[in-house]
Amino acid sequence: MNNIRLPAVAGSFYPSDPHILNATLTNLLNSANSTGDIPKAIIAPHAGYIYSGPIAANVYALLVRNREIFQRVILLGPAHRVAFSGLALSSADFFLTPLGKIPVDSNAQKLLAGLPQVLTLDQAHAQEHSLEVQLPFLQRVLGNFSLVPLVVGNANSEMVAEVIERLWGGPETLIVISSDLSHYHDYATAQRLDAATSQAIEQLLPDAIQPDHACGRNPIKGLLTVARQRGMKVKVIDVRNSGDTAGSRDRVVGYGAYTFH
Repeated sequence: MNNIRLPAVAGSFYPSDPHILNATLTNLLNSANSTGDIPKAIIAPHAGYIYSGPIAANVYALLVRNREIFQRVILLGPAHRVAFSGLALSSADFFLTPLGKIPVDSNAQKLLAGLPQVLTLDQAHAQEHSLEVQLPFLQRVLGNFSLVPLVVGNANSEMVAEVIERLWGGPETLIVISSDLSHYHDYATAQRLDAATSQAIEQLLPDAIQPDHACGRNPIKGLLTVARQRGMKVKVIDVRNSGDTAGSRDRVVGYGAYTFH
């Protein structure tokens, strides 16, 4: 019998009805700017779609016309619910969303065998939204693909970078980092902090990202470490916050979208 990771935030972060979800994604992607080169890796935000969906759509729209290229997605996001050290795989065979099942890449565990920072911890995945909110976007723009889901706990840049390198693959593999930016500052403060974080990402400076500048700082810093070693280029696609999309400007959350080439 297949082990399936069930959706935890369908109906709250995004619609649980598949028809409404499809329509929501269509509207977001149709409003997005879809011009740009094929990325090897992206960073996308993970709040409710009403807040961060337009920013995420601007980076996901770049994948639509190249959907046949990507067959495997390495998805890393921060742990919000469970505290642990290292990076957590799931024992699930499939991750389920309202749009259907996504097969988990069974080969990933073999590729990561022997790395002490990698463990299998279903508890870390059960209620975690940082990975889940990316999945409907990926299903919509890529169609069929296999997934390597990794929740990142207390792990330094080198630990995360080593995992990303093991899973790097070829053109068939897309790396997705899930992260929001600053949290609960006033609008002007958030703009200033998020501009500094974007500059650090663009310049591949992992140590310049402070703990309160991005909830997904650990996976971001790991990707930046790899990108620097590989001589990659970063393009800032969109940086806004909840004050720009849905909500007041008194306490906002920042969102950024980036591509790595």
